[in-house]
Amino acid sequence: MRKLSFLLISLFLISNLFAQVSPKEHFGFTIGDDYQLANFTQTEEYFKKLAASSDRVKLLGIGKTEEGRTHPMMIISSPENLKKLDYYKEISQKLARVEGLSEQEARDLAEKGKAIVWIDGGLHSTETLGIHQLIETAWNLASRKDPETLRILENTIILMTHANPDGHELVSDWYMREKTPEKRSLQHLPRLYEKYAGHDNNRDFFMMNLKETQNISNQLFIEWLPQIMYNHHQRGPEGSVVAGAPYRDPFNYVFDPILMTSLDAVGAAMNSRLNTENKPGYTQKNGSVFSTWYNGGLRTITYFHNMVGLLTETIGGPTPSEITLVPERLIPNAGTTFPVTPQKWHFRQSIDYSISMNYAVLNYAQRHRDELLYNIYLMGKNSIEKGSKDTWGLSPNKIEAIKDAHQKDLGGTRTSGKQTIPTKYFDQVMHDPAKRDARGYIIPAGQADFQTATKFVNALIRSGILVHKASEDFILNDKKYPKGSFIVKTNQAFRPHVLDMFEPQDHPNDFQYEGGPPIAPYDAAGWTLAYLMNVEFDRFQEDFNGPFQRIPYGELQSTEERAIASEKGYLINAEANNAFTAVNELLQAKENIFRISEGENKGDFFIPGSTKARKILQDMVSNPGLEVRGTSQIPKNTIKLSELRIALWDTYGGSMSSGWVRLLMEQYRFKAKLIYPQDIDAGNLHSKYDVIIFVPGAIPAISTRTPSAGMSDPKPETIPAEFRAQLGRISQDKSIPELKKFMEQGGKIVTIGSSTNLAYHLDLPVRNAIVEMGKDGQERRLPAEKYYVPGSVLSVSVDNDLASAWGMPKKADVYFNNSPVFRISTDDILKGDIKPILWFSTSAPLRSGWAWGQAYLRDGITAFEAKVGKGKLYAFGPEITFRAQTHGTFKLLFNQLYSGAEK
Repeated sequence: MRKLSFLLISLFLISNLFAQVSPKEHFGFTIGDDYQLANFTQTEEYFKKLAASSDRVKLLGIGKTEEGRTHPMMIISSPENLKKLDYYKEISQKLARVEGLSEQEARDLAEKGKAIVWIDGGLHSTETLGIHQLIETAWNLASRKDPETLRILENTIILMTHANPDGHELVSDWYMREKTPEKRSLQHLPRLYEKYAGHDNNRDFFMMNLKETQNISNQLFIEWLPQIMYNHHQRGPEGSVVAGAPYRDPFNYVFDPILMTSLDAVGAAMNSRLNTENKPGYTQKNGSVFSTWYNGGLRTITYFHNMVGLLTETIGGPTPSEITLVPERLIPNAGTTFPVTPQKWHFRQSIDYSISMNYAVLNYAQRHRDELLYNIYLMGKNSIEKGSKDTWGLSPNKIEAIKDAHQKDLGGTRTSGKQTIPTKYFDQVMHDPAKRDARGYIIPAGQADFQTATKFVNALIRSGILVHKASEDFILNDKKYPKGSFIVKTNQAFRPHVLDMFEPQDHPNDFQYEGGPPIAPYDAAGWTLAYLMNVEFDRFQEDFNGPFQRIPYGELQSTEERAIASEKGYLINAEANNAFTAVNELLQAKENIFRISEGENKGDFFIPGSTKARKILQDMVSNPGLEVRGTSQIPKNTIKLSELRIALWDTYGGSMSSGWVRLLMEQYRFKAKLIYPQDIDAGNLHSKYDVIIFVPGAIPAISTRTPSAGMSDPKPETIPAEFRAQLGRISQDKSIPELKKFMEQGGKIVTIGSSTNLAYHLDLPVRNAIVEMGKDGQERRLPAEKYYVPGSVLSVSVDNDLASAWGMPKKADVYFNNSPVFRISTDDILKGDIKPILWFSTSAPLRSGWAWGQAYLRDGITAFEAKVGKGKLYAFGPEITFRAQTHGTFKLLFNQLYSGAEK
C-alpha cells in the first residue's frame, strides 16, 4: 500500500512538474492586466517552462545581447514538425535561394514544406505590447486544441523571437519600481533601451553593427529564410487602434510585384479578421505614415529578400489610455474600413487585437502554405533571370528622361498632365545600353581601405548575399584585379538587396499636391551603403567571369594576414579607418606615433620600429585588419601625436546619436568619457578635457526666449540619485560661455549636424546659406516647397590638405538630412582664422535619395574649422557618424582626437 501511495504521489509530482503553466500562474497576473508588466528575467523563465512542458515548443538561444543576456527564440509547431526541423529548414533555404532548382522541383518542395513564419516582439522596449503579445501568443499556440490552432501547428513553423532582451529588463523594471500602480509610468527612462542605439536599433539591419541585429539577421537570412515575418510595434495613428499592411507609396522599385500583391493579401487577411471579430480601428495605406521604401528596418529589409514583411503599430500600454477623437477618421474609406469611436482603452484590448492579427497571419500561412513557399522561389527565380540578361529598371529619373526626350523634339515644350507619348521615346531610354542595370560588381583588393570594404562585404554576407572571392589575380576589361578581390553578381535570389547596397536610390518627388509641401519619407530617402562606406567598386553591365571562388553563405571574411618584418619603422595609410585603431593601441602602450605633414604620404602614420610596436601592429593585421608598410627611412616633416582627454556629450535618457559615437569610440579604441550639461555648467573644463564632441541635438539654436532648463527632464526627486547629475540641457546663459572659455584656453570642440549652432552662439563670421530674402527685406529659411533634402547621400568637395581632413579623398559622399550649410565671405577665409573643409562645388550634388531644389546648395560650405582663442571649433553639417554606418566620413571625427595633428 505504501509503495502504491508513493507511486501515485510521484506521478502527481511529475505531472505537475511538466504541466503547462499559464502566464497568470507564472507571472501572478493575466497578460494585459492594467498596470502590470513582466520583465525579461521572468519572461525567460516562462519560456523555459513552456518549452519543458510542451511538445509543441523548442527554445533556442540565438546569440548574446550587447549586455550579455541570452537572446531567445522559440520554435513552435506540431510535435511531428519539431522532429524534422532540419528537413523543413533545408526546404525553406532551397526555395528562397533557388539555386539549381527546376520549376517542378520547386513545386514538389513547396508541397512537402511548411510555411515558415517569423513573429517578434519587444524591439522597441517602451512599446511594451510587443513582448507581452509574444508571451500570450506562445501560450495560446502551446496550449489550445481548437481546429484552427491544430491546423496552424500542422502546416507552419513559427519562429517567435524576443527582439531586445536588454531593453525589456530595463523598461519593465522601471515601470514596476513604483509600488502604487496608478503612479507607474514608462516616462523618463534613465538610459537608452538598447545599449548604443535605443530606438535606432530598428535602423541597423543593413549595417548590422549591433549584436541583437546580427543574431536576428542570422536567423532570417542564413538559417531559416521565412516566407512571412511579422514585426510588432507601437503606436498607431491618433483616432485608430492599429496601423498595418498594406502601406502607403512609394514602394522601392527593386521589389518583385509578387511581393507587393502578397503584402496586400496578408494585410487584407489581418484587416478582415479584425472586422469579423468586431474589432474596429485598423488603418492601412495612406491612413498612416509607414511605407515600404526604406531598407534598414527589421521589417523593411525582408522585402529585399522576397519575404512578406509585416509591421503593425498598435495603441495601448499597461496604463489605461484613451482613443482620441479625430473627426476625419470617423468616415469609412480605403484607409480605414471600420473606424473606431473615442473610448477608454485597456492593455488587454491591445493584447487581444495582437492575438487576432497573429492568428490571421498564421491562418493565412497555413491555408496558402504551398503558394507562399513557391512564390518565394518564383521571386528568387525572377531575380536570377533579371541578373542574367540585359534589364532596365524603371525609376523616376528614367521617366523624366523619357519626358525630356519628347520635350526636346517638341522644341523644349513640356506637355502637361498625363498625356500619351510615342513609344519611340520609351525605346530611346529603356533600350539605351548605357542605362542597363548592373550584372555585377568587383571590389578590388588593392584599394587603400580594403579593411572597410571587407566590412561592407561582411554586411552583405550577414544579409544572406552570395559573394565570390578571386582565388588569383585576373584581368578584366584591361584592368588587373588582385587576388582576394570580392565579386558580387546580381543573378541571385536577393538581387533587390544587392542593387540597393550598390546603386543610388531614386526617390520620387513626393508632394501633398502640385506646388505644395513635400511628404516626408519614412526615415531616409537614400542610403547607398557602398557610397557611405567609401567602397571602391567597378560596375559591370555585361556578364563576366574569372577565377572566382564561391564563399559559403554566412561565412564572414577577413583581410589577408601577413607577417610584419622587423624594420626601422612602419607606415600606415591614413585612408584606412583601422589605422586609428592601431594608433590608439600604440599610444595607450606608450609607443611614439607621428603623422607625416608634407609630401605624397601626407597624413600617413609613422611608427618607429620597436619590438612592442611590431607585436601590436602584427595583432592589428590579424584583427581587425590592417595594411602595414615597413620602411628603412625615417620620414621628414612629421608631427608627434599624443592622446587627448576626450569628452562625449550625452543627456539624461540617452542620446541615440551619442550612443552610436560611443560604439565607434569602443570599436576604434578611443578612450572617451561621457559629459553632461551639469558638468559643462560647472566650468573648469580645460583642466579635465582636451576635446569635446557634440552630436546632433546637443547645442540649441539661438533663441530670444529664456529656455526652461531641461524642459523634458523629470524632477530630480523622482529618479534614483545615481542619475540626477545627468539632468539638464545645454543653455545659452550658462553652458555656451563655458564652452567658449574652454576653447579660448586651448580646447577643441567638434560639432556635428544641428550642434553646429555653436558657431552662431560664438558669433563667428558665418551665416545660413539656405535662405532667401523675404518681402520685409529680412532673410528667412527657404520653404520646403523650394528646398528639401531629407536623409540622402550627397557629394562634397574636400580640402584634404587640412589636417582635419587628412586621409579623405578630394570628393566624398556624405549623409545629409536637411543639414546645416553655411556662407563664409572670401575676406574671412583669406584671414586664415576660418577654413572650409567640405563644400558643394556643383548645383547637382545628389548621389542617392531625394534633393528637391539642390541647386541652392552650390558653393555652400557644409563643414569648416575656426580658431577660437587658443583653441578651435570644428563644425560638420553632414552627419559624419550617422548610425555608425558612414565609414567614409569617420576620419573627419577621428582626425580631431589627437594633439599635434592640428599644428
